[in-house]
Amino acid sequence: MQRIDAHQHFWQYDALRESWITEEMAAIRRDFMPRDLEPLLQRHRLDGCVLVQSAEPEEENDFLLDLASAHDFIKGVVGWVDFKAADVEERLSHLSQFSKLKGFRYILQGALDRALMLHPSFKRGIGKLRNFGFTYDILIYPDQLRYIPEFVAAFPDQPFVIDHLAKPNIRDKQLEGWSRELKKIAQHQNVLCKVSGMVTEADWQNWRREDFVPYLDTVTDAFGTERLMYGSDWPVCLVAASYGEVLGVVEEYYSAFSQQEQAAVFGVNATRFYNLS
Repeated sequence: MQRIDAHQHFWQYDALRESWITEEMAAIRRDFMPRDLEPLLQRHRLDGCVLVQSAEPEEENDFLLDLASAHDFIKGVVGWVDFKAADVEERLSHLSQFSKLKGFRYILQGALDRALMLHPSFKRGIGKLRNFGFTYDILIYPDQLRYIPEFVAAFPDQPFVIDHLAKPNIRDKQLEGWSRELKKIAQHQNVLCKVSGMVTEADWQNWRREDFVPYLDTVTDAFGTERLMYGSDWPVCLVAASYGEVLGVVEEYYSAFSQQEQAAVFGVNATRFYNLS
């Protein structure tokens, strides 16, 4: 059984491309490459990672796949494609030749149209993924949760995973609306959830481990350990916590669970979902 970090990023910092990195996130305004992450994975007994896109040009796929090809610890890549493009099926067919490319993500959280995922043109593209065995990472904010049951129900055979618990407002302890909507999504068995991205939704300077317990309780109750996967969201997490601190929050919470359940969250589920070697 391999231990997997199911969500991390690499980039060669470009102020225009990484415009989402604000002044208060200055700690990550630099390059982050495999040489920076590999020692952290080794130190914390992780066997590999899933590398997720952070920029939208399709050339990002080339950058990520080149890194994955050069480093065995990068077990899989989640890339980007324009799902609304008329030639999306041709693009997916071309990209299917790369064995480490496991799925795709779209920055829905930043869309002006909050229900973009329900548009026929977008859904048409999503409908092509299953033909090539690709997964889809759902990146949204809580205000978009209400659209997801209809979205995932339209593709019952398509594997989906929600990134970062859909970014609940942990800083202000907002739980009820997020929890209610997330539980509706969890009723769809083709949807998993990444236990990731929590520290950046909390008070960056003053978070405590207990702040995350209600959110971890919610996702664990809703999805069960068989549909959750750990992710660090490194290096974005560094604005609020070290790699070890992020991992420690999740490890401590699941320490009372069985060895089988812990193995599921920390590797088995990610390996199965992304079909990792």
